[in-house]
Amino acid sequence: MIFVPGSINRTPTGVGITYHKTGLKKSIHMNTDPCGILVVDKEKNMTSHDVVYLIRRLYSIRKVGHAGTLDPNATGVLVMLLGKATKLSNKFLTEDKEYLATMKLGERTDSADIEGAIIDMREVDVTEETIKKVISEFHGEIEQVPPMVSAKKIGGKRLYQLARKGVSVERPPVKVFIKEIEVEEIDIPLVRFRVACGKGTYIRQLADDIGERLGCGAHLVELRRTRSGEFSIEDAITLEDLRKMNKDELDESITRV
Repeated sequence: MIFVPGSINRTPTGVGITYHKTGLKKSIHMNTDPCGILVVDKEKNMTSHDVVYLIRRLYSIRKVGHAGTLDPNATGVLVMLLGKATKLSNKFLTEDKEYLATMKLGERTDSADIEGAIIDMREVDVTEETIKKVISEFHGEIEQVPPMVSAKKIGGKRLYQLARKGVSVERPPVKVFIKEIEVEEIDIPLVRFRVACGKGTYIRQLADDIGERLGCGAHLVELRRTRSGEFSIEDAITLEDLRKMNKDELDESITRV
């Protein structure tokens, strides 16, 4: 409440002032949330929203978002948007991403990654040269069928919501663009590769598709995002360091927009 002077009363000891409530509320709250981008190196077994919650709790920041979800099993670059920068999420969601991925040949899972149940096992009878050749064939524009565990909507429902109920639906293939793809290391049955890709690319589905083309099946066992747009893993702060920072140190780590 705001109090204003009312009537002036003269008393034996001097002048007294009677104050009255105006009925108006005075707002003393000011938005002190930092505004900008914080690049975080997400740990395994955390959701992207877990990182949002962590930053809110540690630094009492009300508006926190991110520019592109990472699966709980994935690590690496997660672009966090603070304050008014949360309005820029759509801009960052469309930017290219880069990953280091490891797939295991000889096994397919129902989710195309290590979290799923094995649905098919086959002998791995391929050479390193064949693996490199097949992987190189996925360069450029390709078609992918979105996995059932993805957030893509079909008939107004997100696919992962249907998958949790044991429901599988037809998914039309979508075109995605693989800007770069190359093998980093082969230690059969494990194959490590680097991929730079455009919006909407599912790396788990890429691993599954490569496995099918090789004829032995495959699933994704490890994924690390090394770049999102202009932000690379070298720009990222570990969550361990983030937990040790005070608010001034956090402020110095933010990229202004």
